[in-house]
Amino acid sequence: MFPGLHVLVGIVLRTAVIYIVVLLGVRLSGKREVGQMTPFDLTLLLLLSNSVQNAMTGSDTSLSGGVIAAITLLILNYLIAEVSGGNRRFRKLVQGQPALLVHDGRIIEAHMAKEHVSMDELQRSLREHGISSHHDVALAVLEVDGSISCLKYDDLNPNANNHLAQKRKILSKHQ
Repeated sequence: MFPGLHVLVGIVLRTAVIYIVVLLGVRLSGKREVGQMTPFDLTLLLLLSNSVQNAMTGSDTSLSGGVIAAITLLILNYLIAEVSGGNRRFRKLVQGQPALLVHDGRIIEAHMAKEHVSMDELQRSLREHGISSHHDVALAVLEVDGSISCLKYDDLNPNANNHLAQKRKILSKHQ
């Protein structure tokens, strides 16, 4: 019923390696909100979880082996979150950083391609923000959680001292 200590330590080590590999794989695969997962993303996630289960516990199919693997995952997740909260460089490595998709009404196609964001996804996000065209967008940013934030010229502080606020003043004078 209870495997030996060496078996449990092996489960902890294998689980830690799998956690790091999967974390890196998810990080490298790009930003997506869970609600924005495509059927392909969901299928990959399900198959990935199934494929690594045996690598974590090996031949041990005991209850305690499964519990040790689960506890190891929870502890690693907690530790990653703690280190990320206090270390900006590590957080940037693990979570990534926001990517500018639209600036001053212009789509940055290189960033769209790098982040695997399609025009359909960008347009859907603009519609969700009540924006009819990318020309009306001061900034659109792909956030680290996979969501797209949009800032219209109307949302800018008119007293701000930046080129977008200056453009808003010019646009409002011509209307």
